[in-house]
Amino acid sequence: MKQEELQAIASQLKNPTGEKGIEMGNMMNETNINMTRHSVQNLNIKKENKILELGHGNAGHLEFLFEQAENLKYYGLEMSELMFQEARQINRNFVSQKQAFFSLYDGNKIPFEDQSFDKIFTVNTIYFWQEPEKLLSEIYRILKPNGNFCLTFAQEDFMKQLPFTQFEFELYNTEKVQQLIEKTPFEIVYTETQTEKVKSKTGELVDRAFTTFVLEK
Repeated sequence: MKQEELQAIASQLKNPTGEKGIEMGNMMNETNINMTRHSVQNLNIKKENKILELGHGNAGHLEFLFEQAENLKYYGLEMSELMFQEARQINRNFVSQKQAFFSLYDGNKIPFEDQSFDKIFTVNTIYFWQEPEKLLSEIYRILKPNGNFCLTFAQEDFMKQLPFTQFEFELYNTEKVQQLIEKTPFEIVYTETQTEKVKSKTGELVDRAFTTFVLEK
């Protein structure tokens, strides 16, 4: 693959647009579903919780999330206009029932009041955070006391084998994420690394190690 093609894939993963973006959204939902479910399960969701997700993609996982407890309210923030539209369309029933709410944001400033959410999670977005420390402070600010934040990402060793991650991606391993979290008031409650089989872009199955950090305010 040429450099330009690899760069185009990296851009689409960061901010899906156009027809290719819809394909990318479907593919990301498919390849990330285990990581997303793992995050959701580790949030320990209780009834009537108010939950925020950063970078939800097409949000094809909402049905699973709403199965966790009764009377949940889900809020999704996305930088991609296309994924915002796709998520609203795919989850139109949850939107019309006022269970799911979607908004666009700039990836830095979170447009909610202090202590708004019981649970917050994000999957495979940390590579694109422009100012990681500032964003973590924002997440801390809008989380209720004793609330949980779940951060899930694929390990650097796996990610650097993908040719497109040389563009626009900041790669992380457990130690690097831990050092980042230590600069914030968050407390690490739990960390787990799992390995799963995923289909590579060329169709063969490869091992992907991913890690979930559960943090508490």
